[in-house]
Amino acid sequence: MSNKISDKDKKDWENFITDQSRLNNKDLDSSKKNIVKTKRYDFHGYSLDEANKKIDSLIKSAFSDGVRKIIVVTGKGLHSENEKDPYKSKDLSILKYSLPEYINNNFELSNLINEIKEASIEDGGSGAFYIYLKKKIK
Repeated sequence: MSNKISDKDKKDWENFITDQSRLNNKDLDSSKKNIVKTKRYDFHGYSLDEANKKIDSLIKSAFSDGVRKIIVVTGKGLHSENEKDPYKSKDLSILKYSLPEYINNNFELSNLINEIKEASIEDGGSGAFYIYLKKKIK
């Protein structure tokens, strides 16, 4: 491989540097950024029935408003009173597990949703999850 730069390459480089018409910086072009509408809701302190009713209305209203991502904060269930009751399931009565189960078993809600997955650490980690909604057809 030769370390020499041809005269043509030098001339092309000079033309590029001195050319006044610059290329657009795609990183700075805000008109093409895909901004996702997001809602965040905290379910701390909700009973199972209250949470199921609220998540139902939340998903439906978010979908109609064009929201594409919902951050649902449930907590990890560490302070749940359900451990004291031997007749209640320790896992399914904790909102962290029961809300996704409720959504998956509700045909109307599951048709509005693309994906449910655990949240990243900055949004609550294992004490939260994301609901990605389908795009509303206008």
